[in-house]
Amino acid sequence: QVQLVESGGGLVQAGGSLRLSCRASGIILSSNSMGWYRQAPGNQHELVAAMTSTGSTIYVDSVKGRFTISRDNAKNTMYLQMNSLKPEDTAVYYCNKRFYTSYDSWGQGTQVTVSS
Repeated sequence: QVQLVESGGGLVQAGGSLRLSCRASGIILSSNSMGWYRQAPGNQHELVAAMTSTGSTIYVDSVKGRFTISRDNAKNTMYLQMNSLKPEDTAVYYCNKRFYTSYDSWGQGTQVTVSS
């Protein structure tokens, strides 16, 4: 059974930084394309960044140059370093497969709140 546990969120001022973690069990992150998503109230999950099994990365335009996705294979953990945070980055952040299906459940997420 796949379990993804997100952590590291919090309340920061605009311009601040946070580092999110996604600890995985039941799935080997380095063998899958994985992504960080965010969901603001009333919105659907939005892909923010993704990393393939070979380490290639993609980012949504709004976070390019500010966010960095990375992975520690030994810890089977994925990270999202978020710098220069903006109020519009406020959302609940989740990790999941890059191409998730209805069979892939979501974790509890971690709340990121950026104050202006």
